[in-house]
Amino acid sequence: MTIRQKVFLLLTKIPPGKVTTYKEIARALNTKAYQAIGQIIKKNPNAPTVPCHRVIKSDGTLGGYGGKTKGEKVLLKKKLLKQEGIKFRNNKIQNFEQVFCPFSPADI
Repeated sequence: MTIRQKVFLLLTKIPPGKVTTYKEIARALNTKAYQAIGQIIKKNPNAPTVPCHRVIKSDGTLGGYGGKTKGEKVLLKKKLLKQEGIKFRNNKIQNFEQVFCPFSPADI
């Protein structure tokens, strides 16, 4: 299985109403290639069915969506997360620890 396939497999394991981080995906894949993970996710041909909108930055901010870091795409990411019950305060995920989805080696 390629790293790309593994990334997309992990994305499908993030339940609605939960988020994970680029760093957590990299950790699960035993790599520190956070930016590479972001590049793979950016090219998700099946968004939002394969829920890349549920991947955020480690500081609780949204990060990018569809290759953009601001504007309509990021607003769409926020809207999708809000529809799943994710709450925001000052452009950060509220109760981040409670909505965080960690991975284990068994998830791959």
